[in-house]
Amino acid sequence: MTCLRVADFGFDLPQELIAQEPPTERGLSRMLVLDRGTGALRDANFAEFSALLNPGDLLVLNDSRVIPARLYARRTLIHDRREPSALVEVLLTEPAGDDCWRALVKPGKKVGVGESLAFPAPSGAIVLEAEVLERGEFGERLLRFAHVDDFLGILDQIGHMPLPPYIRRDDGEADRERYQTVFSREPGSVAAPTAGLHFTPPLLEALVAKGVQVARITLHVGLGTFAPLRVERLDEVHLHRERYTLPEETAEALNRAVREGRRIVAAGTTVVRTLEHCALQAAGGDLKSHSGVTGIFISPGFKFRLVGGLLTNFHLPESSLLMLVSAFAGREPVLAAYRHAVQQQYRFFSYGDCMFIG
Repeated sequence: MTCLRVADFGFDLPQELIAQEPPTERGLSRMLVLDRGTGALRDANFAEFSALLNPGDLLVLNDSRVIPARLYARRTLIHDRREPSALVEVLLTEPAGDDCWRALVKPGKKVGVGESLAFPAPSGAIVLEAEVLERGEFGERLLRFAHVDDFLGILDQIGHMPLPPYIRRDDGEADRERYQTVFSREPGSVAAPTAGLHFTPPLLEALVAKGVQVARITLHVGLGTFAPLRVERLDEVHLHRERYTLPEETAEALNRAVREGRRIVAAGTTVVRTLEHCALQAAGGDLKSHSGVTGIFISPGFKFRLVGGLLTNFHLPESSLLMLVSAFAGREPVLAAYRHAVQQQYRFFSYGDCMFIG
């Protein structure tokens, strides 16, 4: 069997269809419905989402909360304390223990091992300091921060929301709310689990009233979600690992749904990756509550063990997330759906419209 190539998941996308702002109100997005049994497409709105779910369905959400992970620092050689320098951009991507974080630094070529970075507050006072411990590829660095009692609290003061690079503007105060799901509660993501951005409290209440069961997992979105694939073949893809937690009540709800033959619907690809990773770990047995890391790469040919329905945004060409969606519904039906979405001028990516596959 010929191995699929990354280029097999390309599609033409006019730049004007990339959403630069969220919809005027949360939940007003359009929704393309794809029947994965027949390949049939239907144009709809997210307000109709509850009609697509049945009493007894189990809807799983990702409750990770986005941290303001984009920071700006001044370089200063350890031997030359506080020498003024141009600001560098630092995007925290994942914690690495003992006050250490992995990060993307821009411009990366200028920041070497042994340098220190000073992070100023708007007042000019230095509120964080870090030393560069290691240098990786593509601007990656390992930073060790001087210990502070409330690191996340300081990020809230000086950090910026890490909007993805295809949003060609600086983050604003509104992004603090809109680039965050209404059910987020566990801080740790450096990109939003975007399928969850559409939900509103009234819609969630309507789902519960209808008899839909709602459960939560946590997967902290990291570099693996938005890093470009730098290989040609799918069998060469290796994703960065991301941290997750499967709570006890969710494990029990999933086990009951499987035993009773009820459909499990994932709100987003982060939920799919977490659930399917946990199912592989369980090796056919009951799921157990635990925390861990996953670098699971789901592509066509993957056997889904839990997920029977998927709500997802539209993803970048040649991305691992588009490959996951193609594994769930078939590459040709998904690419046909994307061509339809382009023709009908759906809005794409993080702040864009969504797609339900059932």
